[in-house]
Amino acid sequence: MLINELSKRTGVPIATLRYYENYGLFKGTVNEKVKTNNYKDYDESIVQKVEMIKGTKDGGFTLAEIKKLLDSWYNKRLSVTKKVEVVTNKINEIDIKIQQLQDVRKLLADCIVDIEDGGC
Repeated sequence: MLINELSKRTGVPIATLRYYENYGLFKGTVNEKVKTNNYKDYDESIVQKVEMIKGTKDGGFTLAEIKKLLDSWYNKRLSVTKKVEVVTNKINEIDIKIQQLQDVRKLLADCIVDIEDGGC
């Protein structure tokens, strides 16, 4: 399929797909027989990779983390235990961020009280 079809199937804009490809997250194939354009073909495995990229981005992974993860995941270098460890580590990072945001929220709520009491 061409990139416009990949975009429609995954819901990811074409510009984003091109960025991901240039970043090295996946690669389309060029038909060497066709010399008049630079169209690339993307197979079903790319749809799965893009869906995984979307999911991991939504899960808080950076593109650098996703690139390493995709390489290891699709080259069968991650055992089930390691896959669970990677996801567990991300959950722990998210829990820390949640706590930090809750602390900031409390600080801001306390600030509102101080403002309303005339303390600021």
